[in-house]
Amino acid sequence: MDLLKIEEALSLSREQVVEFHKNYLNAGLAGMLKLLDLDKVFVRAAGVSVWDTEGREYLDFLGGFGALNLGHNHPAVLAALEKVRPLPNLIQSSLGALAAALAHNLAQITPGNLQRSFFCNSGCEAVEGALKLARAATGRKEFISCHNSFHGKSFGALSVTGREKYQQPFEPLLPGCTAVPFGDARALAYELKKGKAAAFIVEPIQGEGGINLPPAGYLAQAANLCRQYGTLLIVDEVQTGFGRTGTMFACEQEGVVPDILCLAKSLGGGIMPIGACVTTDEIWKKAYGGMEKALLHTSTFGGNTWAAAAAIAAIQVIREENLPAAAKEKGDYFLQGLQGLKERFPLVKDVRGRGLLIGLEFNQPGGLAARLSGGLTDRLAGEYTGSLVAGELLNKHGIITAYTLNNPNVIRLEPPLTVTYEQIDKVLGALEDILTRHKGFFSMAASGAGVVIRTLTRGKNPRQ
Repeated sequence: MDLLKIEEALSLSREQVVEFHKNYLNAGLAGMLKLLDLDKVFVRAAGVSVWDTEGREYLDFLGGFGALNLGHNHPAVLAALEKVRPLPNLIQSSLGALAAALAHNLAQITPGNLQRSFFCNSGCEAVEGALKLARAATGRKEFISCHNSFHGKSFGALSVTGREKYQQPFEPLLPGCTAVPFGDARALAYELKKGKAAAFIVEPIQGEGGINLPPAGYLAQAANLCRQYGTLLIVDEVQTGFGRTGTMFACEQEGVVPDILCLAKSLGGGIMPIGACVTTDEIWKKAYGGMEKALLHTSTFGGNTWAAAAAIAAIQVIREENLPAAAKEKGDYFLQGLQGLKERFPLVKDVRGRGLLIGLEFNQPGGLAARLSGGLTDRLAGEYTGSLVAGELLNKHGIITAYTLNNPNVIRLEPPLTVTYEQIDKVLGALEDILTRHKGFFSMAASGAGVVIRTLTRGKNPRQ
């Protein structure tokens, strides 16, 4: 048995990493990333920057899908972890001081009368906890969600996620789940009137759906309708929370206090995995009040010392550095620059977002260009325009981005909230260069095919 030590793992070449992923992890994902030359190995990170094995610096404008609001390896979070290093991380027969402090802090910063937290390890676990909490508190069994939503890929979260591609292989999912169009208050009211839904779960802005914003006032309308029909409102702020959209939580922009708030990603400061669902004292007691119901929903690692310490430090940094205000100001600047590109380049279909949660959507090929870009290039062109742009941004300009899961023709621009104006300008300049060189879709697709060909013919140089 030949086991790798940590020192050996850290010295693996790029080709060895790809090979191990193909043999022992997700071979399809490894193949796709390698095909587009997106399989780089990064060995150092700080703030908005990461460095690969060859010492090249990249700007991270993907930001861990919203998990890196503070950037990479924020010193305050690392310092907090160092302070708790001697403490026991897991003792289930006791009450954790750090978990208690974190729950107190969340009660102070979350909207309205949200008070009680359940800690877990990820966003989808927070959603699972919220769904179970809603059923237990209301006695109802059904759920309403939105088309094109994304709440996670575990069974309950997947049941209220609005894309069939991810659902079909695992059906039947949780029964009694109905989806309505995002932003359509009338459609929501129609379903709520049936009086069967335990909860309506919604993202303030659909992230994986393509950075979709609802009509102004929609979230407040949804909250009023839920109260009218006795249905709990679950607001999923796993991606929009902790300053990302210009306020600490996106729901605050419409004065909405949800019944249950789902949090994760940047709660861990970009270092530790932690999720939470936060609810009112009244709802918690209905579901889990008293010793006989205290163990109905638990998590072994939920609220562990290291994760709670990272979260406490992350919240402190967000407040002390006023990162929500920074996200709003820099987001407005970024959106203005992107709108200028949209006006000049027909390949850009739309620019949308709020704060530093921004989507850049590209037009699809049509007519002759679509017919000419046959074979593999056509497949990449028709379905993954975002990946082609992301590949050029990465390989030619050293900028990390990615397309959204439910709409692969939208690339997300979601940098740490600590990003500078100079770094934003660099991304705007890179996009301008790409759009100038590829005025039509065929040119972009051909460039993507070139990357594929070069990747397929690349030698076995261990530095590649």
